[in-house]
Amino acid sequence: MARKRDRHWSEDAAAAADPGIASVSRSRIGSWPLAGGIALLTALVVFIDVATGNDLRLVPLLVVVPALASVYCSLRQTIWVAVWITTVVVGFRAGTDGTFWDFLFGIGFAVLACALGVAACAARIRHATEVARLRSAVVTLQRQILRPLPVTTGHVLAHGLYEPLEEDRFVGGDIYEVVDSPYGTRVIIGDVQGKGLAAIGAGFAAIAAFREAAIREATLTGVVEALEDAVVRHNAFSAQTGEAERFVTALVLGFDGSGRVEAVNCGHLPPRLFHDGRSTAVPLRRTYVPLGLAGLSRETRTTESFAFPPGATLLVVTDGVTEARDAAGAFYPLDERAAAWTGHGPRELLDALHVDLEAFSGGVRRDDVAALALCRAPAEVGVPRPVDAVAATGPAAPAPAPSGAAPPMALPF
Repeated sequence: MARKRDRHWSEDAAAAADPGIASVSRSRIGSWPLAGGIALLTALVVFIDVATGNDLRLVPLLVVVPALASVYCSLRQTIWVAVWITTVVVGFRAGTDGTFWDFLFGIGFAVLACALGVAACAARIRHATEVARLRSAVVTLQRQILRPLPVTTGHVLAHGLYEPLEEDRFVGGDIYEVVDSPYGTRVIIGDVQGKGLAAIGAGFAAIAAFREAAIREATLTGVVEALEDAVVRHNAFSAQTGEAERFVTALVLGFDGSGRVEAVNCGHLPPRLFHDGRSTAVPLRRTYVPLGLAGLSRETRTTESFAFPPGATLLVVTDGVTEARDAAGAFYPLDERAAAWTGHGPRELLDALHVDLEAFSGGVRRDDVAALALCRAPAEVGVPRPVDAVAATGPAAPAPAPSGAAPPMALPF
């Protein structure tokens, strides 16, 4: 009994914590419109039945109403409809002629049909709740893999926009990361080919490899080679377990404070630069095959650089932005819309992109949406910045304890 009570409590807590889970048990029809519609339908059927006499018996057919209600109504509403229809059918049967067995069979059939409608509604809500919980868990997993933004490093202030597609089998594998390393700040944004949990696994493999290689590798091409190796190894493991192999489109950037940005484009969308009231696409001359497919190409990935002046903002996005569609099926015109945001700061730029994208698509998304807005860190433009990371410099030495003071207590973490 206690276990059953705990299970119901956890379901209620999950529903309260996640609007997606709570919404599956809500009715698509208001209680008062439902009551009015059922009353009107009952009156109409009873009137036709009485008017036609014994030639056409329609009242027993009302037992299909709970089955229809189970598709659109909440469990409480479906129970109410089932009780009402059972009462009407039984009452009508009691007022008609017939043998005892006819009466008993008619009542039994009505009760059974209405009970099946209630059971179908309960099963629908239970299944929908499980699906909603799975979607919530998948989205939570995605958000835990990716770093919360904004983040400030020694060279970059990074703001982010991330909207995962909360559909279990359509969940995408958009990735991003910002790492402050001894060789500068390294940034990646990418998109795993395909959908589903397997795409999240490939994305996690790429993110984990980037976090390690960004600090270890002295060159940006070394970082990209480490990413390539990680995706190839992940695909080899996936093949052994029966999963499809996947590739990852990625744009890897390096910021070292020189006023220029190094880039290696592995099949990803080029960035856009906002500066001096203009929005321009950065002309990356070389685009290489996505990560995981280097074995199919004879090209060796190399870096190229472009200017990143003070006050400029660099916008990088995934194809969830450029491939968003409106009601007519037209793609989102990022180049046209970006011209109106040239005076925005990084955060305002992403907010404008988000609002405009939602309005353009009508709130209907077919893929994850990820975007980063990068500008030079305050320390690079002469403004003191807060202490936000000690990855490159190490932790500060503790201040000496005053004379006679007890030594600091060691904490178990």
